[in-house]
Amino acid sequence: MVAEFTEAVVHIISSIPYGRVCTYGGVAAMAGAPRSARQVAWILHSQSRKYNLPWWRVIGKGGRISIKDPVGHLKQRDRLEAEGVEIVQGVIDMEAYGWTG
Repeated sequence: MVAEFTEAVVHIISSIPYGRVCTYGGVAAMAGAPRSARQVAWILHSQSRKYNLPWWRVIGKGGRISIKDPVGHLKQRDRLEAEGVEIVQGVIDMEAYGWTG
């Protein structure tokens, strides 16, 4: 079951289109475990390099970048803005940029 969830999460994150974002909870729900947002974060952290995942397209609830480290936060923001995602007062408009699969 764990391997299946991990595979599903990797596939979903890999599928997030350029210029779109999805929340950790959204990825978890699409993978069949809507209460597993923290597990998605762990998978993303541990598997991003291995699978070349577009980690910057996964954000926190409310359309906010969740990375607390200032350098990582800025790196994610820069990558999203380079893809045309607008961030206004720290928030991404999920109506405009959200992806639900």
